[in-house]
Amino acid sequence: MAFFGLFSRDKKQTLDKGLEKSKESVLSKISRAIVGKSTVDDDVLDNLEEALITSDVGVETTLRIIERIQERVSRDKYMGTSELNRILVEETAALLQENNAGKVSDFSDPLPAKPYVIMVVGVNGVGKTTTIGKLAYQYKQAGKKVYLGAADTFRAAAVEQLCIWGERVGVPVIKQQMGADPASVAFDTLQSAVANDADVVLIDTAGRLHNKINLMNELTKIRNVMQKIVPDAPHDVMLVLDGSTGQNAFEQAKQFTRATNVTSLAVTKLDGTAKGGVVIGISDQFKIPVRYIGLGEKMTDLQVFDREEFVRSLLSL
Repeated sequence: MAFFGLFSRDKKQTLDKGLEKSKESVLSKISRAIVGKSTVDDDVLDNLEEALITSDVGVETTLRIIERIQERVSRDKYMGTSELNRILVEETAALLQENNAGKVSDFSDPLPAKPYVIMVVGVNGVGKTTTIGKLAYQYKQAGKKVYLGAADTFRAAAVEQLCIWGERVGVPVIKQQMGADPASVAFDTLQSAVANDADVVLIDTAGRLHNKINLMNELTKIRNVMQKIVPDAPHDVMLVLDGSTGQNAFEQAKQFTRATNVTSLAVTKLDGTAKGGVVIGISDQFKIPVRYIGLGEKMTDLQVFDREEFVRSLLSL
């Protein structure tokens, strides 16, 4: 299994530190799965299955991983438990590679459109606005001209928080008064962005999920209004999920993917939690690329998701 060799040392250190608690939890369970065993038998695989499920990888993804390991074991009759960890890393990374097309990208890569419009969705409290601020910072550092749209007009705190991020990063924030039509804010944002030759536009949206019909209607309206300015906008509908909630993140992903056409995922708050395994399950289950992961409070702690490096950091002994 070949891994990407261009992952910088600083990024790797941030990834390893952010996943520290998750790794300790997962590896301790895997160690218990193979204790006293020299060969990979049914008991070992049953124990490994339990270890992965209780590490928030998810039942369906775990079963796929176990099935792949069983195939490897059947080909190599004398595989020992000392080799199990390497096989687990290889097969998990391969599974994600097969089920999640797309290459590892970076903020400095050429954008597919100008302005490149990202509509960001997610429930309140998942780190949505913070993720937008960190994305704005990373894009600006890469030399891109960025505009932010405060279309979550139902919470004054959301608009205020986005404005703080705009000041911190040094990018303009387009806003209206509290309770304004979110689609109107999105329209104004794109109009300003186009007039000022912006490269990237990030639109914040209301984090409500109590009524999927209202949510769907609102997001559809925002999309339709934006297309009056930029015909193919938004180019990306990014769902932000809180990784520390484990299986609740799965449920939010299910609800939002039913309510709107989500095209990418960002999983936040992975530092300080033992539930990092949820990224593997989400990445596999929804067939939607996990584009970014949040590993800390610093603006540089939002990383482009590299499947191989993530799996190796989480699961390697």
